[in-house]
Amino acid sequence: MSSEQKARLPGEDYVLGLDYGSDSARAVLIDALTGETAGVSVRNYPRWTRGLYCDPAANRFRQHPQDYIDVLEETVRELLAGREAPAKKVRGIAIDTTGSTPCAVDGEGTPLALKEEFAENPAAMFVLWKDHTAVAEAEKITRTAKTWGGTDYTCYEGGVYSAEWFWAKILRVMAEDPAVAAAASSFVEHCDWMTAFLTGVTDPNHIKRSRCAMGHKAMFHRSFEGGYPSRDFLRLLDPRLIGIRETLGTETYTSDTSAGPLTGEWARRLGLPPGIPVAVGAYDAHMGAVGGGVKAGVLVQVMGTSTCDMIVGPIPEAGEVPVRGICGQVEGSVVPGMIGYEAGQSSFGDVYAWFKNILMWPLEQVLPVLDLGEDVKRQVAEGISRKLIPVLEGAAEKLDPRQTGLTALDWLNGRRTPDANQLLKGAVTGLNLGTDAVRFYRALVEATAFGARAIVERFREQGVTIDEIVGIGGVARKSSLVMQTLADVLNMPIKVPANDQSVALGAAMFAAVAAGLYPDIPAAQAVLCPPIEKIYRPRPDQVPVYNSLYKLYQNLGAFAETLA
Repeated sequence: MSSEQKARLPGEDYVLGLDYGSDSARAVLIDALTGETAGVSVRNYPRWTRGLYCDPAANRFRQHPQDYIDVLEETVRELLAGREAPAKKVRGIAIDTTGSTPCAVDGEGTPLALKEEFAENPAAMFVLWKDHTAVAEAEKITRTAKTWGGTDYTCYEGGVYSAEWFWAKILRVMAEDPAVAAAASSFVEHCDWMTAFLTGVTDPNHIKRSRCAMGHKAMFHRSFEGGYPSRDFLRLLDPRLIGIRETLGTETYTSDTSAGPLTGEWARRLGLPPGIPVAVGAYDAHMGAVGGGVKAGVLVQVMGTSTCDMIVGPIPEAGEVPVRGICGQVEGSVVPGMIGYEAGQSSFGDVYAWFKNILMWPLEQVLPVLDLGEDVKRQVAEGISRKLIPVLEGAAEKLDPRQTGLTALDWLNGRRTPDANQLLKGAVTGLNLGTDAVRFYRALVEATAFGARAIVERFREQGVTIDEIVGIGGVARKSSLVMQTLADVLNMPIKVPANDQSVALGAAMFAAVAAGLYPDIPAAQAVLCPPIEKIYRPRPDQVPVYNSLYKLYQNLGAFAETLA
């Protein structure tokens, strides 16, 4: 801690982390000296909660920008209610979002869905990270990059472009709706639009684009002329992409820098001091990795609806070596001055939620027609929904992994890594008349752990050192079954920090650096990272069992790929 930091006292400086997840947003107020959480507020997206603009069967997931605005005001106002003194001492803001989650904007930077003529048009909304409607477009990008005769622009993106990413989604929107394509002056990632919105930047050409977002998902790399894929390459995909490229500029920015000052209007609406710095935005997993204590050799697994596996490493003196089959490697995307490596699983918590929904279906259909009072029906439904997964986990923990007889694949939302392929599907083998819900659930938990192992093995095969693993997110703190299984499958201890809001905490650290309260991210981490709450250690008797079961997982996966 510097002498300047020692001179400050707790309660003098606060920072605000805003975390936009898949289903909800949260605002977290952090004491910038102690790391203590002074308050948390969470709100679900109202339109998203009602299932509007989405078609899960078609893998279409869109979010309305008005949802983001509504929860911004609601969370921050609630967070600061009764905290007038800390509100006046907020020194900076940082925002993380899901990604790649881009949206078409007009020449004034307004998302098209905020305009009357496009207000109910899903093509004019933010295309959520897990929207997989752009599979054909992603395949075209990968194929063109390999065959056009010039630079392979996917080389720092793992070598395979994904349907979850920026350019593929733009192509999909253009194909879906010519009117939206014609009205779009640019496309902006959610994390970049939020910072522009709060700082009053309306010209898409002047938005400070996130190094994290553009590097991992839009193929930005400093070694490329102009940073982005060339005009000649984009012309082969769709000539309209050239105009989009022109709005992106030639530089990107790390999140320890300010995107600009908070406008007076938004300071008033949120109850914050005007002019405080708003840090350049980034993706939730990348800021979450910082909140989880990422550093060289430490892999942080951000465990939510999906997973993102983040690790950093020094910039090699001999030149950067592409890592095959991951989600990308970008200098400064996680910790400025280091290369951030990203991998992950397209579904993790979503796998468990899917199974819960399957089991809840009979209750939801039968309970309404039973001759019971409405209050009783509601209490029964809510009670079973709340207790179902914990009860399943308690029973599954008692099973020996050799007892299930099942092998499952975790590709229910396609495969993100290693080697992105959104066409792949989940599968289960070994079913018989003795298979019950508990055995099925345990097999799904093991499948998600095996998917994590495939990622760790790929990193190591490609020369990325992993000495330690940290798990953050809702699953990490709530499920001892998942975490213990993961430790056994990976044959490594898994550390879990004592914080429910590691992602928002990471955002707060960037706010603190952008505000000048710390010189850099490692210095902020040294003070603000929470202690380790629990360590899950591999059980020696289970490791060889899972080594055998992992081979069955690999065999099933190889077979499933032949069916895609």
